[in-house]
Amino acid sequence: MLLPLRFRSVSHVSSMICRTLTSVSGGLHAGANYVDISEVRNQLRSIVGVSNNWRDHQQAMKDRESLSSLLANQQENLPARRMKDSYIEILLPLGSQPEMREKYINVYNSVRFGRLLEDLDSIGVLICYTHTKNEALQRSPLSIVTALVDKIDMRKKVVYPDRDIKFTGNVSWVGKTSMEVKMHMFQDHDGVFSPVLNATFVMVARDPENKRPAFVNPLIPEGPEEEELFRQGELNKTKRVEISTASLLKMAPTAEERKIIHDIFLNTLDTKTVSFRSRNLPPDSVWMEDAKLKGLEICHPQERNIFNRIFGGFLMRKAYELGWANACTYGGSRPYVVAVDDIMFRKPVEIGSLLYLSSQVCYTENNYMQVRVHTEVFIPETRQHYTTNVFHFTFYSEKCVPQVIPKTYGESMLYLDGKRHFGNAVNGNELHGL
Repeated sequence: MLLPLRFRSVSHVSSMICRTLTSVSGGLHAGANYVDISEVRNQLRSIVGVSNNWRDHQQAMKDRESLSSLLANQQENLPARRMKDSYIEILLPLGSQPEMREKYINVYNSVRFGRLLEDLDSIGVLICYTHTKNEALQRSPLSIVTALVDKIDMRKKVVYPDRDIKFTGNVSWVGKTSMEVKMHMFQDHDGVFSPVLNATFVMVARDPENKRPAFVNPLIPEGPEEEELFRQGELNKTKRVEISTASLLKMAPTAEERKIIHDIFLNTLDTKTVSFRSRNLPPDSVWMEDAKLKGLEICHPQERNIFNRIFGGFLMRKAYELGWANACTYGGSRPYVVAVDDIMFRKPVEIGSLLYLSSQVCYTENNYMQVRVHTEVFIPETRQHYTTNVFHFTFYSEKCVPQVIPKTYGESMLYLDGKRHFGNAVNGNELHGL
């Protein structure tokens, strides 16, 4: 069942690599050798050379300091790679291995999207290690971490918990120290794997101690389709810089945006008092200050990644689940995620941290809600807070949702930021029936 809006990452360009490289591996329906999802984290530990045991893991991370001498002094010293060199296929056998379903199933008898976020994050890192691997080395000297979730677009409303899922992906663009990864997810329907979502992640390589950038192997596209994908990666990088420059934290709203905020202000003024301080809530609306939901996580060692920090996929899952709960509360019905974009991993989260999560419905339009989740770490010893992530989720509700109304200037900026993210998520206004 298709979602009622068409989203841009489901474009011809983003699906090129899937068609091109699956033909190399034998096609979507051929008997390709898949890596089981349960082996992804084990492979990552093996590549980095760390243990699954907490105490051994800590010592292994200290031992990695000696690997710095294996890093390339310049990118030109590294062999170039092709897109198909990093291509992998991962199987999540929910249909053929029913014992796995307990971890993934939700109360609506569909797959938990937060668990898929965790899997995508791990798979993205493994793809990058596949691109940068050096067969002569037992352990990789690189620390590869997620820098940005640029875009995730859904093509299916429901992911079923009793059918096998396949992930495919590869590196599609490379800079000096960063890599763009394209990933696709499919689900088995009577022997045919149908598209479910497309994702674009940006990963960065750092030294063994994760303190400074490290060079990665250059990428050579082969053929016009791969050249177009690589060009799109360059455009994505440029666009991210432009969006950052035009951020409402740096620049004033546009004339059109200022008019939107002023119109909202005028529509909420009390006509009886004609006072700037007296505001009335329009019918079928909710003040933005009443559209929040907050949470707290204690960051235990169980949720660590291979570099002894809190796993980015865990952070995404917790942020998504809080955002989903807020959208559910606000809309009064089950919300469906349709897009995730612009998740920037600003700072790592240390084990033992107190992680505060705050979600806000910041923009609404018909059946859609744009939810922003802000996460910050609190350090009890210093009483300091610092932002780690800001997440942006677009949800669809089966019924029209109330309009969210900003009251203060700060809320108005959140409203405009949400409107921008919603505009970026939606590819035009073409509607499709459910």
